[in-house]
Amino acid sequence: MFTKDILFWNVDTQIDFMNAKGKLYAPGAESIQPTLKQITSFASTRNIQVINSADFHFENSGELSNNPDFITTFPEHCMANTKGADYIDETNPTNPFAEVLWNQIYSENEIKSFTEQRNIIIRKDAFDVFEGNPNTEAIVKQINPKKVFIYGVTTNVCVDRAAIGLADRNISVFVIEDAIKELPNIPLPFENWTKKGIKRISFSEIEKYLD
Repeated sequence: MFTKDILFWNVDTQIDFMNAKGKLYAPGAESIQPTLKQITSFASTRNIQVINSADFHFENSGELSNNPDFITTFPEHCMANTKGADYIDETNPTNPFAEVLWNQIYSENEIKSFTEQRNIIIRKDAFDVFEGNPNTEAIVKQINPKKVFIYGVTTNVCVDRAAIGLADRNISVFVIEDAIKELPNIPLPFENWTKKGIKRISFSEIEKYLD
């Protein structure tokens, strides 16, 4: 139904991360918005399926803390049903889309029906999309991509966990480096990505990696 064996993965491009007034702003995130818009348009034009992960926390989330260490805990952000949890306009998934909640386990048939949509939103309650939503594994297995192209925020937290998680599942992972942005004071993951075989590319050269 969609471009064969290719999956785009939009990581957490939500207002709380992307906007200077957001609750957990990645400094300079506005600079990647034009590229994010291009990627979204490219996926639509090429009929490429997109998984859109999204933090979606409640007050009792284990990731949230008033005294965060920025390793396993973070300040309040992307609270469920708030404006900060919404996607920015440049990446906002168009209808129809499938919404996969983290606090519900879906049947095999439901998972299959989700993957029939070009846009899939995976809500999560942890920065690792595989830990933060118990349905992520089944969705990835159902889609069975050969190559995944990742973009979004933040480089050294949620993007990193998605990239590593997919690489560990024997999928070829490409991170679009002019469409990611990091949080300060947290080590960057590039050395580990290289060890895992994760490639960093620019959006301008994506065509040569699609075949």
